[in-house]
Amino acid sequence: MFNQFKMPTKIITGAGSLAELQALSLKKVLIICDPFMEKNGTAEKIGKLLKEKKIGYSIFSEIIPDPTIDVVTKGLVAAIKSKPDGMIALGGGSAMDAAKVIRQMYITAEKESSVQLICIPTTSGTGSEVTAFAVISDPVVQSKYALVDDQMIPDYAILDPLLTMSVPKNVTADTGIDVFTHCMEALASTNATDFTDACAEKAMKIIWNDLVSVFNDGENSMLREKIHNASCLAGISFSEASLGICHSLAHALGGRFHIPHGRANAMLLPHVISYNAGLETEKEIPQLLIYKNIAELLGFKAGTSKATVHAMNTGIQRQFKQMGIPKTINECGIDPEEFITAIPEMAEKALEDKCTLTNPRTPKKAELESIYQRLLRGGY
Repeated sequence: MFNQFKMPTKIITGAGSLAELQALSLKKVLIICDPFMEKNGTAEKIGKLLKEKKIGYSIFSEIIPDPTIDVVTKGLVAAIKSKPDGMIALGGGSAMDAAKVIRQMYITAEKESSVQLICIPTTSGTGSEVTAFAVISDPVVQSKYALVDDQMIPDYAILDPLLTMSVPKNVTADTGIDVFTHCMEALASTNATDFTDACAEKAMKIIWNDLVSVFNDGENSMLREKIHNASCLAGISFSEASLGICHSLAHALGGRFHIPHGRANAMLLPHVISYNAGLETEKEIPQLLIYKNIAELLGFKAGTSKATVHAMNTGIQRQFKQMGIPKTINECGIDPEEFITAIPEMAEKALEDKCTLTNPRTPKKAELESIYQRLLRGGY
């Protein structure tokens, strides 16, 4: 069996790296962002940099959290109207995911041979600036769809930590835990390689050691830069290794109850680890070793492999608690009866999610339902 590792995105990092936009050979750019990025002047700041180099631009600022098919269609109309040779995605995962799909649709509709995509993340979480993944929502059926296509991989990623300095604490926690989950699932993926492991391990150590610190001290520019880079490293890893059922379950949960993606991952992760590692099985299963190795990477070691993974799970929940992450559906303000009723449909959607294909264990629908049910009580 052969593996491949590709990194087509050119990554530009460091404080002030936003100015590197002026080095790009472009004539007309469509800036894709949410209304806040336009209102707070960040989109115009980018526009000014482009204007200084006589690069024309227009702004599409209708991105919403969990971008929908309707939003992407509006973005396509804006692109057809402006006819750009480059698109800039400015914001978090929603802006970047939408921009990926808008570009792909535009190239197909207009038969354009080349439209560069430059991603400028303003949060440290999705890693979408370097991945082939995009998540689009359909509110009519209350679903999220994970799209995967190498043609959606951005051409450039500009990681300027100065853009993350004002990110609120709750968003810092949610997005940082998303990075942690990316690492955990990439390391356990059936598609993991030495190359993807190297990126995931480095990113995981940074998040484990520094996320709580930056949560408590958001103006620490050095830590912000480390977390921002870790997000990208995790993206590089899971773009090749893919993910697992924690993301599948989180996609369905978020689509149905609109829980922020990183928070949904955080609530599910200890339960997913318990299932994947077979902590509740009588005999040890091969996947246990994967999680034992991850636990030791984070500094946990107990008498047995199961005890070591148990210790990691306890430590993970302890760290999440320090950042105010809820454990139960009740804490999210969701009616338990409504949640119980939704479980079978959410489990079915999670089973069909592309991320499930590379989970270290092949789950049955009933097993996914059982994981959801654990969110009613919180303890794994």
